[in-house]
Amino acid sequence: MSDDVYVRRRKRAARRCRETEADAIVCFPSRNLQYLTGYTEEPGERHLLLVVPAGGDPGFLVPKLSAARIRDATSVDDIRTWSDGDDPVVAVRELLADRGVRAGHLLVDDTMWARFTQDLRTAAPDATWGLASEALADLRIRKDETELAALREAAGIADTVVEELRELGADVVGRTEAELADWIDDRLTAHGGTEPAFETIVAAGENGAKPHHHPGDTAIRTGEPVVVDFGTRVDGYPSDQTRTLAFGGTPPETYRRAHEVVREAQAAAVDAVDPGVPAATVDRAARDVIAEAGYGDAFIHRTGHGVGLDVHEEPYLVAGNDRELEPGMVFSVEPGVYLDGEFGCRIEDLVVVTADGVERLNTTDRGWR
Repeated sequence: MSDDVYVRRRKRAARRCRETEADAIVCFPSRNLQYLTGYTEEPGERHLLLVVPAGGDPGFLVPKLSAARIRDATSVDDIRTWSDGDDPVVAVRELLADRGVRAGHLLVDDTMWARFTQDLRTAAPDATWGLASEALADLRIRKDETELAALREAAGIADTVVEELRELGADVVGRTEAELADWIDDRLTAHGGTEPAFETIVAAGENGAKPHHHPGDTAIRTGEPVVVDFGTRVDGYPSDQTRTLAFGGTPPETYRRAHEVVREAQAAAVDAVDPGVPAATVDRAARDVIAEAGYGDAFIHRTGHGVGLDVHEEPYLVAGNDRELEPGMVFSVEPGVYLDGEFGCRIEDLVVVTADGVERLNTTDRGWR
């Protein structure tokens, strides 16, 4: 993405600070930092902080050994450094003072490590504190066209791998869950994904009743249901798709009935998506179908979650969430039925709210074959 995109985002973040009566946002290595600057790095023990004040220019405090890389990667002009022999708290205090935010209300990154929040409190003892999501969640929840293009491409890669997975057919039988997960990850990369969006889920047979099962050495058997849930990233934005498939044979009637119910529930939920509709309404549309079929107690999670730089972010499709859907919101629709000791079934697509309805980002067949 161009530098202009990040400059606009930082300006909007500063405006949101003013609207929420905050004096600054303080980020450390996280998706929020990536959203505001384009810079990505895993959190480490050294202080790396971005301050976006409500008024004035943003500023970075970074380890000296990272300075050149950050200058090359971002459009933030004020990048000050500290060395391993320095006291980083002093450097933090000076950065905040130069931004005029040593007191007031500061919003810290939601995932900031405790050691850094403690040092911020030491550097700004008179400040009050909140979470960066108070300002940034409302910006990140609606995706612009650049973000949507990346999400569409990532979803297309997942669709392609689903089709290849179906083509394997009976060749999957005998492979372990872990082996199939590795194959999926390799194919995602081969089609242009940069990395798995999360740990790929392959859950065979009764393991499918565990929604977040970690693939292991269970061998896949002929005709048994296998939950496959995976995605990749494009320009930092992920896909997230689930299909439940049977390889080399026909699953039992009890599974086929449950699968059809889940497919109908997902279709009902997608049909319920429209601008102005509360998120809880979409959850209820899926839940009503499943409950009417007698599986209400077996649907044990929300119907969906927002997707952006984080795989799980707002809006959440869950009972009690009255947040109205708006154009540009992207989220999963993924009802499921989970019967302990028997099987699990989940069908998941990403969708985007449009000005007059909904667009599916995933378009592959949702059947079990």
